[in-house]
Amino acid sequence: SEERKKNRNDIKSDYYDRNLALFEEELDIRPKVSSLLSRLVNYTNITQGAKEHEEEESAEASRRKTPKSPNMGTLMGVYLPCLQNIFGVILFLRLTWIVGMAGIIQSLLIVLMCCSCTMLTAISMSAIATNGVVPAGGAYFMISRSLGPEFGGAVGLCFYLGTTFASAMYILGAIEIFLKYLVPQAAIFHATDHAGSDSAMLNNMRVYGSICLSLMAVVVFVGVKYVNKLASLFLACVIISIVSIYAGAIKSLTHPPEFPICMLGNRTLVRDRFDVCSKTVIKDNITVPSQLWDRFCLPGNMSSTQCDDYFMQNNVTEIQGIPGLGSGIIRENMWGNYQQKGEILQKAGLHSVDAHGAMENFGMYVSADIATSFTLLVGIFFPSATGIMAGSNRSGDLRDAQKSIPVGTILAITTTSLVYISSVVLFGSCIEGVVLRDKFGDAVRKNLVVGTLSWPSPWVIVIGSFFSTVGAGLQSLTGAPRLLQAIAKDNIIPFLRVFGHGKSNGEPTWALILTGLIAELGILIASLDMVAPILSMFFLMCYLFVNLACAVQTLLRTPNWRPRFRYYHWALSFLGMSMCLALMFISSWYYAIVAMGIAGMIYKYIEYQGAEKEWGDGIRGLSLSAARYALLRLEVGPPHTKNWRPQLLVLLKLDEDLHVKYPRLLTFASQLKAGKGLTIVGSVIQGNFLDSYGEMQAAEQAIKNMMEIERVKGFCQVVVASKVREGIVHLIQSCGLGGMKHNTVVMGWPYGWRQSEDPRAWKTFINTVRCTTAAHLALMVPKNVSFYPSNHERFTDGNIDVWWIVHDGGMLMLLPFLLKQHKVWRKCKMRIFTVAQMDDNSIQMKKDLATFLYQLRIEAEVEQQNDRTLMMEQRSQMLRQMRLSSAERQREAQLVKDRHSLVRMGSLYSDEEEEVVEAPPEKVQMTWTREKCEAERRNRNNAPENFRELMSLKPDQSNVRRMHTAVKLNEVIVNRSHDARLVLLNMPGPPRNIDGDENYMEFLEVLTEGLERVLLVRGGGREVITIYS
Repeated sequence: SEERKKNRNDIKSDYYDRNLALFEEELDIRPKVSSLLSRLVNYTNITQGAKEHEEEESAEASRRKTPKSPNMGTLMGVYLPCLQNIFGVILFLRLTWIVGMAGIIQSLLIVLMCCSCTMLTAISMSAIATNGVVPAGGAYFMISRSLGPEFGGAVGLCFYLGTTFASAMYILGAIEIFLKYLVPQAAIFHATDHAGSDSAMLNNMRVYGSICLSLMAVVVFVGVKYVNKLASLFLACVIISIVSIYAGAIKSLTHPPEFPICMLGNRTLVRDRFDVCSKTVIKDNITVPSQLWDRFCLPGNMSSTQCDDYFMQNNVTEIQGIPGLGSGIIRENMWGNYQQKGEILQKAGLHSVDAHGAMENFGMYVSADIATSFTLLVGIFFPSATGIMAGSNRSGDLRDAQKSIPVGTILAITTTSLVYISSVVLFGSCIEGVVLRDKFGDAVRKNLVVGTLSWPSPWVIVIGSFFSTVGAGLQSLTGAPRLLQAIAKDNIIPFLRVFGHGKSNGEPTWALILTGLIAELGILIASLDMVAPILSMFFLMCYLFVNLACAVQTLLRTPNWRPRFRYYHWALSFLGMSMCLALMFISSWYYAIVAMGIAGMIYKYIEYQGAEKEWGDGIRGLSLSAARYALLRLEVGPPHTKNWRPQLLVLLKLDEDLHVKYPRLLTFASQLKAGKGLTIVGSVIQGNFLDSYGEMQAAEQAIKNMMEIERVKGFCQVVVASKVREGIVHLIQSCGLGGMKHNTVVMGWPYGWRQSEDPRAWKTFINTVRCTTAAHLALMVPKNVSFYPSNHERFTDGNIDVWWIVHDGGMLMLLPFLLKQHKVWRKCKMRIFTVAQMDDNSIQMKKDLATFLYQLRIEAEVEQQNDRTLMMEQRSQMLRQMRLSSAERQREAQLVKDRHSLVRMGSLYSDEEEEVVEAPPEKVQMTWTREKCEAERRNRNNAPENFRELMSLKPDQSNVRRMHTAVKLNEVIVNRSHDARLVLLNMPGPPRNIDGDENYMEFLEVLTEGLERVLLVRGGGREVITIYS
């Protein structure tokens, strides 16, 4: 056996390295550094979803998976995907038109605004992406892990909706290219007259768009790998198209392409409606009217009488559509030329006689199809700057994501911005203004306007742009469902759960169906110019939050915020954030408000409904900083009376199974919370801390669950102590923090204190009462707390009665007022009964009280009683009756005085026996007859015998007096308040002399006998209610 033991020790010492002997008992919870590091290095970021990412952090998962090494560099993994996503349909279909409408200078401004916004966002994004390992899921993961689930969910859904609408926009762009420039004869709907041409076009877009969307959805469903294989082909299309634009622009220096435009006066004509650009043609040496003449006049008639006025008075001229780089056309295109819907495109320099043309000839002219303005163009252009997240979305496939993402994204944005800026300048300096402003190329025989500039042929761009837009649409359709799936798997938005499921290989089927439906909505809008601003909104929201995330993290100096990417600053993030906001409102304020509303609703929904997630996010950090700041601002001194609120410390008793004994205490606390103060729920476990730690945590959990059920917003503190009374003293001393300390203790009544052999229960109770008095805290003891109403009950009528016997700071007035704020007590009326002494003028007292309540702004009635006046003997008379010697009387009086100076409130009935006068009518009869005196004296002498059997009272005078008071007062209270919903009473203080404790409990029992719900209140020795504003 010795040998076996030795072997075991050897093995043990090998297992725990010899220099870790100090820690060997804890190695299971605190692993060696070497084992931790090896586990972390094995962690590869395979393209995981949310779940796998969370599992990956545990050791088993990383052992189970065979790591596949990600091998994409910056160029392939980030730069090219970003380029492909940023260059989109707008560049080919709308940029020339934007330049024409806004002029070169304002177009450059638009491009600069959009690109600098995305650039600043990219800087913030790089900082977030290089702060730790970013799992697959890109933007959503970065934001939700750094700003918390609420923001993450809101941004994730914004980004998702943006991507979905982007796919709709790309499809619309592809269909526009297809129907306008590739196969115009494929149109199904045809316009009967000029006015209907727009709606016919939109219907064509809707039909073809829906067909195209369903085809794409099928492709995505069948296999994403095909989409990824085609990506490089689509990218090649984009690059070739862009190169051909530059080539064409350079060639136009020497050999501008031939695209003549036909002008009538200074108006542009639709070129494909006629053959020759002149009014007459010479046929067999005879001048005959041209097709143009036939369009404007009655056919076959050379007389000018039946002609259009404008046609007759203006000449037809032909000018070059593309004068080329060297022509100096740039001077004309410098400034904006915004137009109203239906305005005819005119060239400024041409001679024109203004005459009224006939309406039926309107279709001969090229006219603006929508009204334009700077803000509208910003909204339409912005989507061509989006797409910067492409690199971070595939962070899982990168060899070194922390290096590649910033470099690749920022390079891609720089490249695209340069391309956009140079394109704007080139378009402005090569192409005639009317052609630029002509959205669909009607003036140049329905050619794509960009295509007219390109070399070797317009078809390069038409086909290239068609494929690139289709490709971009496919990419968006693959990306969006995955994003939705990632959000759904995170389980922060309960109703999205179904979209987390997919095919066996993880393809998100349900998410794809939803994406298709939302994209169909975009396609039904059918106009590229209408869909673009919607998309801008969602992307701008997303970018705004990325910037916010970076700024918050930097400003809070979160310990975990140490990005590899160094070139960020909170001011840049802030600037980016404000630019996003500004662009949102510039491009269309109503969409901006809707988008923010959607984001806000999602945020609130996740806050209330979503799963509790702790992701160590920045917003948690923000609330920490804010809480610290607020706590430091709260002065340590007592608050002003106006700000006094009951900050409760609720002392709960737990039974053996750690269940809350009287949950109604919590209900009562939650009903008082109209004061919006602090609630701390405390409990004491008897035992030794080292052994009872687990029990303490279980108790905390039980209390927290109960608090949640009872809707108590507050904190929970469980203390382990060897004696319960010590634990309670600890709680009273140490709960709370700084200015957020409790000022009121709520504790239950020790029921069954008479029956229990163990006197500790009521001794603890009295001890606690003494402690709260010593600590100058207010105290509330709800008696019969199990009869108190639950939060679901509603009192439709009834009274809350306040018996105001001594004034101790006005707690008695404030509590009913706070309770009435809660819907349980709202309908109750408040009545106040006061206690007058013999020599008080009770009419005056009633008036004063009414005035006082009026000034306190508390609605309550001061009760009247008509038939009899009830009185209680005044002290001096009682002392006389009880035949005390004058010396004793002196001592009694002195005691009263001392006690008053000691604690600012009178210790209740032991000091002043007062006489209850409940507001008699006009005339007060206060009779104190001899008979009454005698009767009283007889009663007084009999009292000890009556009660002696009940308990072992020492029949000393003060006890007799107190009991007498208690009985009398109880009689009155029961008589008046037996049907009240709640009775509030001053709670007398415990006697100085500890021997009298048991009697004290008896007094309290007698005092509250026969009342259903009683709240005994003891003030904390400071005013809590004030008449001043």
